[in-house]
Amino acid sequence: MRKKEEEKDPSQMRHGYTTGAVATAATKAALQALITGEPVASVELRLPIGEVATFAVEQLEVSREMTICGMIKDAGDDPDATHLALIRSEVSWSASGEYELDGGIGVGRVTKPGLPVPVGEAAINPVPRRMLRQAVADVLNEYGIDRGVRVVISVPDGEEIAKKTLNERLGIIGGISILGTKGIVVPFSTAAYQASVVQAIKVARAGGVEHLVLTTGGSSEKYAMRMFPELPQEAFIQMGDFVGFSLRHGKRQGAKKISLVGMMGKFSKIAQGVMMVHSKSAPVDFEFLADVAAGCGAMPEMREEIRGANTASQVGDIMAAAGLDRFFVELSLHACRHALQEVGGGLCVETVLTTMKGDLLGRATVDDSK
Repeated sequence: MRKKEEEKDPSQMRHGYTTGAVATAATKAALQALITGEPVASVELRLPIGEVATFAVEQLEVSREMTICGMIKDAGDDPDATHLALIRSEVSWSASGEYELDGGIGVGRVTKPGLPVPVGEAAINPVPRRMLRQAVADVLNEYGIDRGVRVVISVPDGEEIAKKTLNERLGIIGGISILGTKGIVVPFSTAAYQASVVQAIKVARAGGVEHLVLTTGGSSEKYAMRMFPELPQEAFIQMGDFVGFSLRHGKRQGAKKISLVGMMGKFSKIAQGVMMVHSKSAPVDFEFLADVAAGCGAMPEMREEIRGANTASQVGDIMAAAGLDRFFVELSLHACRHALQEVGGGLCVETVLTTMKGDLLGRATVDDSK
């Protein structure tokens, strides 16, 4: 049994690798073995963050037409449901002559709209898809081969592992998702993550920063930095899911203005008044979103579509397609008011809603600092 993360010094916690990285490494090894007919013990893979990692082969079945490679997913010290799962890649020459990718046993399939993967496709997220395609292209170029390749990713225990996730609720049926944007899993306990947020706020304030920008992760932080180029780097703080905690400490440390920058999924919860936005902490209230839409002119059939949506992002797509941009401003205003309520006022709070690509959906400011 692994030691609980709360008992560890965060600086000593071991990084792991995402399911996307492991699936890509297995694919690279399988394709090399398919081309050469020789066994492969390990492969090196450059991850999206630029780090080069070595992955050991756990299983390998080689034939002239198809190779199957299995690798063990090591999540490091992160309490990940997929830790030690076997991830397999079946690689063969495609009959179509083109690159093909699919999911096999234990990889879920998308059955509802509103996710980053279209309905009907294997739940292999966009960054892992790009990693897999690039790895195949690199190996083919290395050996001077111009042929189509078919890749099928499977996780033998994936269906059982998925029971520990929210996949079924999201409409991902039959297994886990192949995920990851950086290639590595950085483990953080709740206490350690909160400590890092407080430290970042203290550093910013010590440097004279009065305007803090809180984001939920790396992507939203990147978008925020584009929106506020005048602010120093230390003004940008990844609060993760700890919205209320970060707001309270920002005010406690003397910040004059706090901007919240993020996307529909978690920020719709802030607009509801939820200040801990982890996926398991509270569901998205689609009735609330329908009521906000009604106040912005949404017709009854559109409100019904919102109530039956799968994700908050899907609601955003519905409203954007209808041209009801006021919806995003109203949602941002709700978030501002709940943020001020959380800290007892005395701040200027701004909320900025973006798409997953970083495009502005709506923003609002409520100044209670005077």
